[in-house]
Formats: sequence, structure tokens, C-alpha cells
Amino acid sequence: MGRRITEFAVNHPKLVLALALLVTALSLTRVGTIRVDTDPENMLSEEARVRVFHHQVKAAFALSDMVVVGVVNEVDPDGVFNPATLGAVHRLTQGIRGIAGVVLQDLMAPGTVDDILQAGPGTVRFQYLMERPPETREEARHIRDRALANPLLDGTLVSEDGKALALYVPIQEKSIAHRVSQEIQALIATAGGDSADQFHITGLPVAEDTFGVEMFKQMAISAPLAGLIVFLLMLFFFRKLTLVIAPMVVAMLTVAITMGTLIGTGNTVHIMSSMIPIFLMPIAVVDSVHIISVFFDRYQEFQDRKKTLRVVMTDLFTPMLYTSVTTLAGFASLALTPIPPVRVFGLFVAFGVAVAWVLTVLLVPAYILVFIPERRLKDFGTAASHAEDADHSPLARGLIWLGRITTAHARTWIALTAAVLAVSVYGISRIQINDNPVKWFEPGHPIRVADQVLNHHFGGTYEAYLVLEPPVALGSARAALAGVQGFLEGSAAGDGPVPAMAGKLRAHLDDLTGALPADAGPEAPVTVVEALAKQLDHLSATLSQDDAAAWEAFDALSEGLEDQRTALHLFKDPALLRWVATFQRHLAEHGIVGKTNGLPDVVKKVHQELYEGKEEQFRIPDTAAAVAQCLLSFQGSHDPDDVWHLVTPDYRRINLWFQLKSGDNRDMEGVVKTVEEYLVMNPPPVELQHEWAGLTYLNVVWQEKMVKGMLSSLLGSFAMVLVIMIFLFRSVPWGLLSMVPLSVTIAFIYGLIGLIGKDYDMPVAVLSSLTLGMSIDFAIHYIERSRELVRETGSWREASRIMAHAPARAITRNAIVIALGFLPLLLATLIPYQTVGLFLATIMAVSGFGTLVILPALVQLFQNTLFRKDMAQHNAAA
Repeated sequence: MGRRITEFAVNHPKLVLALALLVTALSLTRVGTIRVDTDPENMLSEEARVRVFHHQVKAAFALSDMVVVGVVNEVDPDGVFNPATLGAVHRLTQGIRGIAGVVLQDLMAPGTVDDILQAGPGTVRFQYLMERPPETREEARHIRDRALANPLLDGTLVSEDGKALALYVPIQEKSIAHRVSQEIQALIATAGGDSADQFHITGLPVAEDTFGVEMFKQMAISAPLAGLIVFLLMLFFFRKLTLVIAPMVVAMLTVAITMGTLIGTGNTVHIMSSMIPIFLMPIAVVDSVHIISVFFDRYQEFQDRKKTLRVVMTDLFTPMLYTSVTTLAGFASLALTPIPPVRVFGLFVAFGVAVAWVLTVLLVPAYILVFIPERRLKDFGTAASHAEDADHSPLARGLIWLGRITTAHARTWIALTAAVLAVSVYGISRIQINDNPVKWFEPGHPIRVADQVLNHHFGGTYEAYLVLEPPVALGSARAALAGVQGFLEGSAAGDGPVPAMAGKLRAHLDDLTGALPADAGPEAPVTVVEALAKQLDHLSATLSQDDAAAWEAFDALSEGLEDQRTALHLFKDPALLRWVATFQRHLAEHGIVGKTNGLPDVVKKVHQELYEGKEEQFRIPDTAAAVAQCLLSFQGSHDPDDVWHLVTPDYRRINLWFQLKSGDNRDMEGVVKTVEEYLVMNPPPVELQHEWAGLTYLNVVWQEKMVKGMLSSLLGSFAMVLVIMIFLFRSVPWGLLSMVPLSVTIAFIYGLIGLIGKDYDMPVAVLSSLTLGMSIDFAIHYIERSRELVRETGSWREASRIMAHAPARAITRNAIVIALGFLPLLLATLIPYQTVGLFLATIMAVSGFGTLVILPALVQLFQNTLFRKDMAQHNAAA
């Protein structure tokens, strides 16, 4: 097959070039339909339980994603509570009201939130915390004191030290977070205020959306810059401009065809798929550099392009095929992960690998024949004599020396490798799995700075929600209605129209409970009782207007049914609310939980003001009726729907709003663990189930799925590549040996991650697939060429000497080109790109070094076993 493909490329070079351009053009026909998706939530499938529940919670409690705006004044003795700063905050708030996409009714700012005040014995009144900007310092300090006296605002809107104030800007959808933050930044520039005021904007929606915007800017800069460095390095090695253009053409066409196909097939460009060009560039260039390197070394031997290309392609076709197959398999295995964007990433990188291989074996020979005439290669390449090359090339001399000491001191190198592996294993044991979208930016980025400053002053800018509710099950709903059933059975005793009504309601109750679905929600019992109340209203038409006794009995039945409905309002129960309040106090002791906001805070504050603001009355009242009165009073505020952010109208589901000082996955996991332990040790007075929602928690879930998925993919790919190697080499020993540089590279990379304290995050997880695909490449080239040389020379000693010349130079040039070529990614402003650049360079350096040192040392020790078949072929040919 290789010979036929080579002959086609050599005999029809112009046709090959035309076909390559045609395929590229066709793949780009729908590039204008590109759809961009930078939402990490889409790392989870739309049917994922945690994602479905998250959106159910947002709908049930009317929650919105928040942009957090903070103002800090560390200089003024009154902090931000001075007339100038509060005047600027007022103007900023008015400006934010005019931003499209802001949920105005839920905007939290001093001028939009209520202060709860007493209005005489047993009554409260509400007024905006800051109805107008203060004119004097006394007025500003009064606003501060009232805010700090309100548990709903203290630590959320206002810092305890009065040095900072926050605005919470709810937005209709996360995809507008960056745009909203930019418009707020423009308003800040014109708001005025105190000269010492420092404004900050942060929040997970802002970080995630801003990363998406900057990601494409970085892609437009980093990928071409990396390509330029690769191009310059190849020019340095091969000194022929027209020749080194070929690998760049292969890389660019590979990226264009792959991304064009991805877009054309209707896939969105996600955070993951946006990095496909970065991953494909080195893969597409590697084989091309091998061809050019060997062409560079062999041309003067033949001084004929076609003859040289036929020899080069004969030598390299099989190893290039092997490397492409193994790399393709490694990335294709990502299709087995539970993360949709990762599956798309893996499949299209695998597709790109196949495209790169086809373009390499066809386009590079065709390009050389069409664009590089024979006369321009007169002084091209090294001389046929390796000795002459060794005399003039420091690289060649170094490789020859390395090859000599490697085989001469094989056991020493193996011992050193074992020591490196031992240290690497220790480093792997120290790896911490963690991620935080805010940390995708450099430490000096405004979002990172805002995150640090505001989480120092406030309860936290990271949000999570814990929903407590009765068990969601058919049996639980029916059990909750047992009291209603008993009441109706008692009311149906006796004669008369009202007992008959109660009997009908009892029968209707059986019908309603029988129709409840198996997954009946916690609101089902209240819904059933409300349906019974409507039925009772219809039955009232059958009563005679003159029957006073019947109407009196009817009123008693109606009131009793209403009492049954109220009894189902779990979270009006004082005992349960006290348990929740105690739970909140316990959570406040956790270092990451800056604050929780819940229904008990509302009830306690209103109850305090109903009793003239006395401090001892800041508590949960003793009866459900008193709790209901507090909640009813609270609904007299400017926004009566605020309470529904904390409890559903049936009072059977409660939402605890967590403010966390860190968005790190491991910190969120620590909070979850604390909650689980508390609930086990301190069960609520009634049976409740709990479940998490919120962006911070969603990030934990998808990151865990990614890590597990990538680990499974890596292990599966490793086994798959091993099988492929054994099959391709037709030898178990050679298959195992080919995995050694790969194994050492993987161990070293992840050991290094653990040793330097780098978190195992999204880009690191994805790099595992690249490690496997790239590390096996050099080993295949080395082993395949070594076996050919042993079959030709009949001696490993002679073969190892030859391997230290042209083959070693090809591997080394490749490693240097890719390693140094992608180091410019370290200059990127986004941490994931820096991570890819650093570890891609490390992967190439370690795998190249491992191939040229570890493999020869192992072959030296086990040459009799490894070359038994190859020696037999040599002897047979002789």
C-alpha cells in the first residue's frame, strides 16, 4: 500500500495538490455558520441529573446568575460609607438599571434592598436602605449601621468592617455576563466617587463568559505564533525556505479541514474544541519533519528528488502509519468519556490525525516535486558521509556521543530511569484534583484581583444552593396526607349535608392520591389539599341558604381543611426552622462558607422588629401562626416575591443560599462533606432529603466526570496502543518495549505536576491524551528503523551506530521543533494555554530523550531476545 501511495504522489503531484486544495475549500463552505459555546455547564449532558435539578431549582426559587460588583475604600475612616462613595454607588445603580439583560426586580444594591423597621407595636414597615444618596457623614454611617443590623445584608451587601460594599447584578442568561460586565465597567468610569474608591467586578458567570471571549483572542494570537516559531526552527535546521513551507502547509490545511468539518457538521466550538488547532499543529508537523529530515540527510546520496523520495517514503511509511494509528486511537478513545465536548474534541482530533497523515504522505512529496526544482537542491542536505556531518554538526556529534555512552553504560541509564520513576510515583501521590474557572486567568487579571479582594471582605462571591425538602416518592406524599384523610373521616361521621360533603371529599382524596405519579414531588400534598378545597367550594352550592346549622358546619369543615393545608407547610414549623438556623450557625464555622442566607434569617429579623427591635427577640417564634405572621409581614416589602428565593409558596422546599469564599472544586467538596457529616449526626425533626445546585457545585460534578473519564480513557488507550504495538511489530517483547518511553513520559509529567503543586485541572486532564499520542511516536520510528538495520547489517552494534546518525537527528529535530515551537504559549494571558505550552514542550523533550536513551539501553540488555527473528531473517537472506 505504501509503495502505491508514494508512486501516486510522485507521478501525479499537481493532481495531489489540486485535490488537497479542493477538499480544504469544500470543508470551509459552512464555516460562516460557526456557533460558539463557552459555557462549562455544557460539559454535562442536558439530561444529567445535576444539571436538570440545577435548572429546576433556578425556576422554583426564581434564581438568576449574578455579576458581583464591589467597591472598596481602605483609606476613608468610614470606608465606603461616605457621601462621595455612596453617591457614586447610587449613580452606578441607576446606570445598571438601563443595561439590557439585567433582572431589575432582583438587583441588590443599597438603593434597591429594603431596611426592615418597626412601625409601632406588632407592626413593621419597609423603606429602601438608601432612598437617596446621603448628604452628610452621619447619614452615610446610619445607612451602614442599618445594613449591619440586617442579617440578610451583613456580609452580603456590606462588609463587617464597613470598608466594602457589593452590588449583585442578576442577569437573564450567563452568555451575556461579559457584555454586562463591560457596560458596568464603562459606568464605573463615569460614576465619580471618592479618589480612594476601588471598583471590582467578578463572579463565576463573568469568569466563564470572559474566558470564552479571551480564548478566541488567544487562539488568534497563540496558534499562529507557535506556527511561526516552528517554521523558523525548521528553517534553521534545513536552511531551505521553500522546503520547510511544506510542513506548515500540511499543518494549516489539516487545521482548516478539521475545524471546517467540525463547524459544517453542526457542532459548536466549545472551550475544548477551540484548542483543537493547538493540538493538531504538532501532530501534523511531526511526520512532515521526519520526511524532510531524512530527505535532508539522504538527498546528496541520490541527487534526484524522485529517487530520494521513494527511499525516504519506503523507510518512513510504516512507522508514520503506526504512529498515526496509535495517536488516532488515543484521541478517539475520548469518545468514551461522559463529557459531550470532550467526546467531540477527541473524535475531531482523531479525524485531524487521519487528515494529517493523508496530507503528509501525499502532499509533502507532491509539494517537493512541484515547487522545488532539482537545480535548487544542488547544495542541499548533508553529505553522504556521516563522518563529515559529524565533523561539522554539534547536534550530530552530540547524538553520536550519546548513542555511544548509552549502549556502553546501559545498566546505569536503566538505574537512573528507575530512580526518576520512583520520584515520579511520589509526585503522582501528591497530585490534587482541582479546578476553578476564575483561576484560568493570570493572577494579575482584573477578575482574579476582584475575586481575591471581594472574597476577603464579604461572605463570598461563589454561590451554591442546598435545597431541603421532604422525600420525593409516592409513599412519602401519601404519608403526608394521612392527617387529611383522618380529618375527613372524622368529619364524615354522622348525618347531614356537611358530613356527606366530607365523605365525598374523602372519596375524592382517594382518587387524587391514586393518580399521583411515582415521583410525586414535595408539593404534591399541598396541591391535593388545594384541589379538595376547590371541590368543597363547588359542593357549597348544594347547601340551602336558610340552613344556618349546615353553614356553620360547612365553615368548620372549610376551616379544618385550611388547617390541614397549613399543617403541610413544613417550613412554618418553629422546631424545623430552629434546626435550620442551628445548621446555618454550624456552617458558618467552616472556613470556606462565608455566609448562608435562609428563611430563618427573614423570620428572626422580622420577629425582632415586631417586638420593637429588642435584641432578645431576634429568634424563631414559638408557634407556626407566629411564623406565618412574620412571613406575611415580610411580604409587605417593596418586593414581596423576595421570600420565594428562599422557600417555595407551598412552604415544603427551602433553599439555603451559600456564599463561598473559594470556587475551588476541592473546597466545594469540603463543604459538601461537612454538610453530609452534620446531617448524619444531627438529623432534622422530620424526614428531609437534600440536593445541591449552583454553578460552583456544577463545576465540581463535571470536573469529577472529566477526571474519571480521562483516567479511564488513558488506561483504555494505553491498553489499546499496547495491543496495536504488539500487532504491528508482530512481537510481544517489542510491543512492551515500545511502551517504555510512553510510560516514563506519562509518569514523569504527572509526577512533575504533583511535585510543583500544579492542580490536576481541565487542560492537564486533556493533555493526558496528547501525552500518549506524541510519546509513542518517537519509539515507533526508533524501533522500526532499528529492526530494519539489524536485518540489513546482522548486528545490533552496527545498527545502534547508524541509529545515532540520521534517525536520531530526525527524532531530535522533531522534538526540538515542537518543544521550542510551543513554548510561546507561555506568553498567553490564559493559564490553560500556558499549561498546554509548558507540558507539550515537556512531553516532547522527555519522550524524545527517553527514546534516544532508555530504548537503546534496554535493547542493549535484551538484544538477543529482541532480535532473534530479525537475525534469522538476515541469516536467511545471506
